[in-house]
Amino acid sequence: MMKFTIFLIFAVVFPAKYASPQSCVIDTLIDGKIQAAIDSKVHSILAKRRLICTTAFSHGANAYCPSGYLATGCACGMACGSWDIRGDATCHCQCANIDWTSARCCKVAIVG
Repeated sequence: MMKFTIFLIFAVVFPAKYASPQSCVIDTLIDGKIQAAIDSKVHSILAKRRLICTTAFSHGANAYCPSGYLATGCACGMACGSWDIRGDATCHCQCANIDWTSARCCKVAIVG
């Protein structure tokens, strides 16, 4: 019975001890190759990105950015310094009787 117990311990512990490092090395190599491929693709895409901005102008209290653009800042006529961005793409001047509103509109684009 003692021989069987020792044999069973060696049968379970011995392969696990020596098989695990090989699978970890292989897993590490595969993970490294996958990560390198992903990094290469991500870098090539990010290298082509550009920030494209335009200005939208309107008479009245609201200026609307073109489709796909986000408002990043506003300017108001009549020395009004109170404004907010509504719905990500609309500049709204908060003072009464505003004669004009301007919105700076930007988007990230992939070029090339």
